[in-house]
Amino acid sequence: MTRKKVSCPPARAWKFELHGDTRVDDYYWLRERENPEVISYLQEENEHVRDVMAGTAEFEECLVEEIKSRIKQTDISVPYRDGPYRYYRRTEDDKDYKIYCRQPVGVSGEEQVILDVNEIAESAAFCDVGACSVSPSGSLLAYAVDKVGRREYIARFRDLVSGVDLKDVVTDVTSNLVWASDSETVFYARHDPITLRPNRIYRHRLGTDPETDVLVYEETDDTFSCAVGRSRSKQFIFIASYQTLTSEYRYLDAKTPEGLFTVFLSRERGHEYELDHFQNRFFVRTNQEATNFRLMATDDSHPERDNWQNVIDHRDDVLLEGFETFRDYLVLEERCHGLSQLRVKPWNDEPEHQIRFDESAYEVYVEMNREPDTNILRFGFSSMATPTSIYDYDMLKRTRVLLKQDEVLGGFDSTNYETERIFATTVDGVRVPVSLVRRRDTRIDGTAPLLLYGYGSYGISMDPTFRSSRLSLLDRGFIFAIAHIRGGQELGRRWYDDGKLFKKKNSFTDFVACAECVVDQGFTSPERLFAMGGSAGGLLMAAVINMRPELFHGVVAQVPFVDVLTTMLDEDIPLTTGEYDEWGNPNDPEYYRYIRSYSPYDNMEPVTWPHLLVMTGLHDSQVQYWEPAKWVAKRRAMVTDDRRLLLKTNMDAGHGGASGRTNQYREVALQYTFLLDLAGRLGPLK
Repeated sequence: MTRKKVSCPPARAWKFELHGDTRVDDYYWLRERENPEVISYLQEENEHVRDVMAGTAEFEECLVEEIKSRIKQTDISVPYRDGPYRYYRRTEDDKDYKIYCRQPVGVSGEEQVILDVNEIAESAAFCDVGACSVSPSGSLLAYAVDKVGRREYIARFRDLVSGVDLKDVVTDVTSNLVWASDSETVFYARHDPITLRPNRIYRHRLGTDPETDVLVYEETDDTFSCAVGRSRSKQFIFIASYQTLTSEYRYLDAKTPEGLFTVFLSRERGHEYELDHFQNRFFVRTNQEATNFRLMATDDSHPERDNWQNVIDHRDDVLLEGFETFRDYLVLEERCHGLSQLRVKPWNDEPEHQIRFDESAYEVYVEMNREPDTNILRFGFSSMATPTSIYDYDMLKRTRVLLKQDEVLGGFDSTNYETERIFATTVDGVRVPVSLVRRRDTRIDGTAPLLLYGYGSYGISMDPTFRSSRLSLLDRGFIFAIAHIRGGQELGRRWYDDGKLFKKKNSFTDFVACAECVVDQGFTSPERLFAMGGSAGGLLMAAVINMRPELFHGVVAQVPFVDVLTTMLDEDIPLTTGEYDEWGNPNDPEYYRYIRSYSPYDNMEPVTWPHLLVMTGLHDSQVQYWEPAKWVAKRRAMVTDDRRLLLKTNMDAGHGGASGRTNQYREVALQYTFLLDLAGRLGPLK
């Protein structure tokens, strides 16, 4: 088949001059979202994807059905209790979206559907429900809907007795909606209209004109964002102001919504803290004199820092990630040696204990626990071989009951798969964990294709969890691996600090070391090695391609952040000013030179690249579509080989990709077909 050659968009030089450096961007004009020429180019690239992938289109459609066939289409989540009701979510066959429901506790009663997202999404190309919050009285629902994909929501309110929406409609909000105790007042957040930075908190009273809503807080520092929440005790409304290195909280009695918020502790550069309230005490997770955080508490009548008392000490080898308070217990979410863990500490003098698991690599987390007056902790568990499992754990008896494990249809047997953790040694002598999963009958002799996934930014840990869609790779002989590189927080806060700002390149060299390690240990070979990452992980993909293009056979870059320098110099783009402490502010010449040295778009050379599939969304508010579009265009202008260079733009979605189950299956199927075709593994399942 003769493939139509995609035309490279015209070069229109745009010159940047700063700090004595001149950069010329031939494709800067692709940021003109409303320009028909831009839309035409994106559509032409989409047609090119269809053209190149035409020979595998039938397989791709079969793969969609294969992925779908493993998932129980009609299913129900484990109900959780909140007051007089048990709440849960359902899915139904041939319906793409969730259905939110509840039933009364202790009496027989019919199911009440409080929100059917399928009805809201009808005829919409994209639909995301952000908030779905029931009022304290239980009679009203506040929910927020985005039908574009730019995380700009419309808030509505539903009478749960009649099932009819009220006349109140609040536009241009985030997904952040919080009720006051009176069930008549709602606090919500709004974005800056240009940067989409959440910077204002408003108060709305049901039945009033939203145009008269009261601004209760505005964040004037453009490096900070803000959000509103409610304490576990339900006694207080919180406003959190935050950026990469600093946070600040305000609080208000939830019974007096028209009152004034009080600053809990004024912001101090480098002080990050998280606030909650329970049993007449404020609890503070803080990094003050505690790199990996510690937990403090203070009487709510005297919250001044001088009155803080230590509850959980700082430890150099354990990161305190979160906590959950109960009447008789404190539950700590921690991370040690790269793995998440749960520790249970009685408030009395009884010994504490850790909940233990047998697998070598896994994720464990606190689930929905709305009832504090209980000995039962609900938690979730998953590994790369074990589907998500929800447990009720008796903290007194130290026993657990499995409530539900996600059912994988089609004869799935977890014993057919093996997980393990190895360590790669970097150029500076650091040991980086790598989690792997494979079928037990997949040989470790260098013949298996391997997909290496990475992220490495924002202190976000990539935990080894289960995805049923991944079986389409594993059952065709692939090995899947996660590189837990610096920039994440798998090994504590220092692991994060060593992968950002002037140490950002550690993330890239770590990933290269992990790639070399899986080859050296016989899991795969360079001609069978693939890589994948999204967003900041897309930056990772682009950076390692520039560094070591020969190391990978194929790469999937999802919504990749590739034009770091230009973006971080544009204060009108969402996220920019709030992320100076992650990437550095290039208005500073030192940061400029450092970012300039690795920004993928600025460091491309006309050398042979791996086969490349790039995915983006036209309405992406976090990594603007034009970054991957420019990257591909620039590469296409210098390409001299027949390697695949594919740009797939979802014209109806944003940063999170497609909405609705079927569309999400299709995006995964496209990526997997791309990988399987390159690996020569398009055959049937084992």
